[in-house]
Amino acid sequence: MSDSEKKKDCGCNKKKTKIRQLTEEELKKQSTPVNKMTMVKSFASAIVSRGMTNKKTTEPIKRLRVLSCLGNEHLDGELPPCQHLQQSKTEGKYFCGGCGCGDSARTWLLAESDEYSKLDYPNLNCPLKMPGFSNYSASEAHEAEEPVTRKYYIENMSFTDIEKVPVTTHENPPEPKKE
Repeated sequence: MSDSEKKKDCGCNKKKTKIRQLTEEELKKQSTPVNKMTMVKSFASAIVSRGMTNKKTTEPIKRLRVLSCLGNEHLDGELPPCQHLQQSKTEGKYFCGGCGCGDSARTWLLAESDEYSKLDYPNLNCPLKMPGFSNYSASEAHEAEEPVTRKYYIENMSFTDIEKVPVTTHENPPEPKKE
């Protein structure tokens, strides 16, 4: 293989995708309305899915959730973070500003070591219905028009790029055997 053929295969000539942020109007239109009843139902559903054994979602789903919330710019990718992403008062922590849950240890998107984070819940809703979340809905045709939306971009990422997203999903203790 010649040097020019190797360059073509390495990905360095890959066209950079233009990703657009939603306008305020689009953000409001696509976001699930936040009211007390919606918040309570969503929270209750997440808690029930966690169960008594602290069940966690799978690694592939958590990777999609991390991409949906945090993007991959911090990993030298081109996907910016969600517009709802808010920095916590606690350094290094982030929470969703679109779901109405606020800033507290139990609402931080990612946690340290064996702690349980918001993105660990098996059943979890996103105000924008992004990939990886229980209420996910596919992008619409107009979202594929350049510049593409974040949702469309994630839906069309290669499996190998998604696998590069580092996540921790610590093992749960085995459930007791029934006699």
